[in-house]
Amino acid sequence: MTTAYLSHPDCRRHDMGNGHPECPERLDAIEDWLLASGLDVALERHEAPVVRLADVERAHTHGYVAETADLLQSCAATGESRAVDPDTVANPHTWAATVRAAGAAVRATELVLDGQCENAFCGVRPPGHHATRDQSMGFCFFNNVAIAARYALDVRGLKRVAIVDFDVHHGNGTEDIIAGDERVLMVSIFQHPLYPYNGAVPKGENMVNVPVPAYTRGPEVREMIEAMWLPALERFKPEMIFISAGFDAHREDDLGQLGLVEADYEWMTLRVMDVAKRHAQGRIVSCLEGGYHLPALARSVGVHLRALAGL
Repeated sequence: MTTAYLSHPDCRRHDMGNGHPECPERLDAIEDWLLASGLDVALERHEAPVVRLADVERAHTHGYVAETADLLQSCAATGESRAVDPDTVANPHTWAATVRAAGAAVRATELVLDGQCENAFCGVRPPGHHATRDQSMGFCFFNNVAIAARYALDVRGLKRVAIVDFDVHHGNGTEDIIAGDERVLMVSIFQHPLYPYNGAVPKGENMVNVPVPAYTRGPEVREMIEAMWLPALERFKPEMIFISAGFDAHREDDLGQLGLVEADYEWMTLRVMDVAKRHAQGRIVSCLEGGYHLPALARSVGVHLRALAGL
């Protein structure tokens, strides 16, 4: 089983300031763990390309893409940083990171669909699942997973894809983009109430939102996934699965108050892989979202990758 790992040095240069939890050191922690564990040699490395803006516009409005490009390219030209919301800051390198992160998701989709690997993980930042059709928010500028999913459908001709989101925060941007698109099933589990303070009532019939209260632990989360996600995925029979892989539901992560541990992330990954093997020829593309306690993030990504790689 071949697992591709996509990233780019530009993704580390995006920096929202000292003390910001979505920091460049997140990627360093993952890379250090891969080297220390020996997993690095089991992955097929690919450099993330720059995304085609036409592919971005499959998920975002033309006006939003143009405005975001103007803003981020202005930061690059002037060397200044600008806040786009109270939590989200663009620095001179954000544009380069953003187009590489989205490019990684699209390229990973190509690699998997072309049979060059069975599945792929995008170790990129900024994350994407809070970016709506026309708004940057929650550390996110372009919605990497939604862009890749729409590419698989609109360009590569798939008829059904699923998006699995297990970040501690609801993927409101992804929901905004794909609500009502019968070609996409989105299943998610998230702490509620918590930023972005929505998701308890789904926007469309093509999503299974599972809001859970603070301090919910792994066994309860697994029961909910068994009861709600897995039957829906089985009925839908996706031809490919995309994962918004947020690891901030870990019990050590201060941005949420859920109680997951590495074994829970391994279990979720294996369950999703089971569905993919039955219906999607094993095809999975996973993109990094949250996860801000660096040691817990590194360990959790590690078990996620080990499962994807069949190790």
